[in-house]
Amino acid sequence: MEQLNTHPIKKSDLGFHGNLFGGKLLSWIDASAAGYAMQLCDTPRMVTVSIDQCNFERPAKESQLLKIYGKPHKVGNSSMTLYMEARAHNVYTGKQDLILKTNITFVQTAYRDWETDRKSTRLNSSHRL
Repeated sequence: MEQLNTHPIKKSDLGFHGNLFGGKLLSWIDASAAGYAMQLCDTPRMVTVSIDQCNFERPAKESQLLKIYGKPHKVGNSSMTLYMEARAHNVYTGKQDLILKTNITFVQTAYRDWETDRKSTRLNSSHRL
């Protein structure tokens, strides 16, 4: 699994109970996965279609690092599903705890090839699993 991003958890990222706000985590993981999908498919035209069930396994706290990891799970002709994990990293011990795991599916939006006047939505075939 490839590490995609690291976020220091600050006071402004916390919810009412002093834990990382779930919406903030979902935003970070979606943005990281989108960038990874674009990188793997060699196109910026990837959009989120679905995020599977998200179970928050444990809280992340202020001063920890939130590390986001991902790997391709399934690649189709015009869609890609990535397996994603978010882990809290303790900067004093180096220990990482799983916070969230999910699958996120992206599709490539259509674009027009002006030279041939055709629309295309096929992913680069070099990234098949």
